[in-house]
Amino acid sequence: MNSLNICVVLVEPQGAGNIGSVARVMKNFGLAELRLVQPRADYLGREATNMAVSAVDLLKEARLYGDLASALADRNLAVGTTRRFGKYRDECLLPAEAAATLAALPKSSRSAFVFGREDTGLKTAELDLCQRLVTIPAHPDLPSMNLAQAVAVCLYELFLRGEQGGLPARQERLPVVGRHLQAMYEHMRQTLLEVEFLDPQNPEHLLRTFRRIFDRYGLNEREVRVIRGLLSKIDWLAGRGRGREEGKDG
Repeated sequence: MNSLNICVVLVEPQGAGNIGSVARVMKNFGLAELRLVQPRADYLGREATNMAVSAVDLLKEARLYGDLASALADRNLAVGTTRRFGKYRDECLLPAEAAATLAALPKSSRSAFVFGREDTGLKTAELDLCQRLVTIPAHPDLPSMNLAQAVAVCLYELFLRGEQGGLPARQERLPVVGRHLQAMYEHMRQTLLEVEFLDPQNPEHLLRTFRRIFDRYGLNEREVRVIRGLLSKIDWLAGRGRGREEGKDG
């Protein structure tokens, strides 16, 4: 597993010390790219740099983004972390399983581990942008871990897979990058709303089911083009049908 192709994304981190500690953990386990989505703390200030110790360079080189979709636009696979379970979070992996999934990707793949806010974590809409979900088991009296500690647990498992030679065997399939996948989902939303398959009051209800089906499989570029071709054909047929109805009305 090439850890240089795996970045860590922090969404709206609130503690400067946490950001610095995450940078240090990343260097401990061989990761070099930190991405910050609208950080709420001074990640280059004294508190952050004191906690980063020898990883200050990762803070200085951190890339800033206005939203999570932009931070994941070039990633082939994103793993989002969550401690809450629910209707759309019922397929969570353990950290070791998530690490094995990343280790099995082609060497050319680019992946991300995504961590949410210290107090509320990742929102459901943000988890929608991740193809895999991971949760860290903890005692029910205090199931929510400190941000930097959660990052350490996940990256430790990644490091173990690298030390063990990237087991299991690598896949040959390279998943589509995030910006193309999300464009397909947006196209799907518009088409299915147009043909009245989705409830306009709650389109995400069924759309999340489609997301989980396709994300579980891991679509590649060609498959996304085929699906968008199908959606475009539906668009055309729907427009043609509207034209006929308008002709009758005339």
